[in-house]
Amino acid sequence: MKYQTRKKALILLADGTIFYGKAVANKEGSAFGEVCFNTGMTGYQEIFTDPSYFGQIMVATNAHIGNYGTNKEEVESQGVKIAGLVVRNFSYHYSRDAADDSLEEFINRNNLLAISDVDTRALVSYIRDNGAMNAVISTEVDNIEGLKKQLAAVPDMNGLELASKVSTKEPYFFGNENAKYKVSALDLGIKMNILRRLAERDCYIKVFPYNASFSDMEAFSPDGYFISNGPGDPEPLTSAIEVVKTILEKELPMFGICLGHQMLALANGVSTYKMHNGHRGINHPVMNLITGKGEITSQNHGFAINREEAEANPNIEITHEHLNDHTAAGIRLKNKPAFSVQYHPEASPGPHDASYLFDQFIESIEKHKLQTV
Repeated sequence: MKYQTRKKALILLADGTIFYGKAVANKEGSAFGEVCFNTGMTGYQEIFTDPSYFGQIMVATNAHIGNYGTNKEEVESQGVKIAGLVVRNFSYHYSRDAADDSLEEFINRNNLLAISDVDTRALVSYIRDNGAMNAVISTEVDNIEGLKKQLAAVPDMNGLELASKVSTKEPYFFGNENAKYKVSALDLGIKMNILRRLAERDCYIKVFPYNASFSDMEAFSPDGYFISNGPGDPEPLTSAIEVVKTILEKELPMFGICLGHQMLALANGVSTYKMHNGHRGINHPVMNLITGKGEITSQNHGFAINREEAEANPNIEITHEHLNDHTAAGIRLKNKPAFSVQYHPEASPGPHDASYLFDQFIESIEKHKLQTV
């Protein structure tokens, strides 16, 4: 086995609970963030590079991580976005023809601190019971009190604006400039696969920074607007909420995913709240309340919209429901061409149940074009 004498490591939770393990590849140091878990059996590379996970220490529930290596095409952004990684068994060797490197080399290149040999079943069970909280993973196993003091200074995810940390600094284009449709996308932490799915539907996308104004986005003369996923608390994103309000006032086609879903809710006076431990995995059951069909979905969020407030709003219709806890997983406006979902239809982690939502966006664009001719 590689690294026979790996350094001791630990994960210290904000409430003082400690789980012990070992450092992956003898990398030393400490990493701070909100601890959360993902139940996916595959897709670890996509998870690590998903901007929505920025500032979070990821606990993988699958017992073996790294066994199929990495591939440079299977990323959702430039570089790793998670703050740290906790696993049960770390696979230093991989066996997949499509892989071009090991996970060990991938995390070393991205300077990611990872620890293994942790009882992840016990850790995840603890998080489920006690909720997501800040934590530190560290090789400083003899400095518990010092780590506690540093951890106490880490800001809570509630009220924390993080989109600015992962959004593009300058606008950029994606897709074929001669495509049939033009889409202005607000980047709050956008995933690459979302851009691919739009481009596949003959869209040319201009991606704007998180704090872009509506006039910035309108100058592209788009046929529709997309509001992306992203990390952190949605409520501090006042400029993005104002952009959504303007899009709605002008009755323009709009589609939002995850943080974009929360932007649509907040723009209509529906509040959001931090969940006990969030939804993160690739097999979350959702019911489409319009069609009556179930969907197996990929989800990654720690905040949700207030369902009671959404139901009380005469202009909002809840279109999707999470079947585990009945949270609102999708909404649409009855009087505007705008809709959103609290999951990732672009991810397609096996089933492609939710990919129709991109087609629905294109249909909304086509309908709006006919009405404005």
